[in-house]
Amino acid sequence: MSIGTGARNLLIEAGALKKGHFQLSSGLHSDQYCQCATLFEQPAVAARMASLLPESVTLEMAVDVVLTPAIGGILWGYEVARAIRVRSIFAERDPGGPFKLRRGFVLYPGEKVLLAEDVITTGKSVLELVPLVEAAGAKVVGFVTIADRSQGKFQPTEPLIALARLDFATHLPGDCPLCAAKVPLDKPGSRTEARPNA
Repeated sequence: MSIGTGARNLLIEAGALKKGHFQLSSGLHSDQYCQCATLFEQPAVAARMASLLPESVTLEMAVDVVLTPAIGGILWGYEVARAIRVRSIFAERDPGGPFKLRRGFVLYPGEKVLLAEDVITTGKSVLELVPLVEAAGAKVVGFVTIADRSQGKFQPTEPLIALARLDFATHLPGDCPLCAAKVPLDKPGSRTEARPNA
């Protein structure tokens, strides 16, 4: 399910959709980038983004708790949870290890869990939360993201609610026309190294 124009307009209003020459977390290059952290500089705009969520999130999914991977999803997960009036928690991991619940966060058997991530490219991080939910005896009822950049490749078993779909053209560094034109490269992601399956 995709909401579309309203979410894209809010990303533009917040200055979160950027143009230039970017290295994505996948290592690929693009002339566009979505920096959702910019959106969360403006809480009123972020709240308006969460207000775009369809009623099915509360009525059909009957969500009990929103769970996100740290760090990128934390603020989005909080806004989603606030909009649908449920608990908000996040999972963390040691480098190279699985996600864990810390800080006193718990999932209870039978809880319905909505997994949230600000931007989904491959969905790898948010999918790593599924075993954590299942180990607690809880149930994943869906996924929610501001921007789905997977170009249709992220197809989870449970419903995916994407407020915007962003299909940016990408290039391998050796085939990048911006590199060939010697346009300065920006590496805006939170990771210090590109990881192919991020």
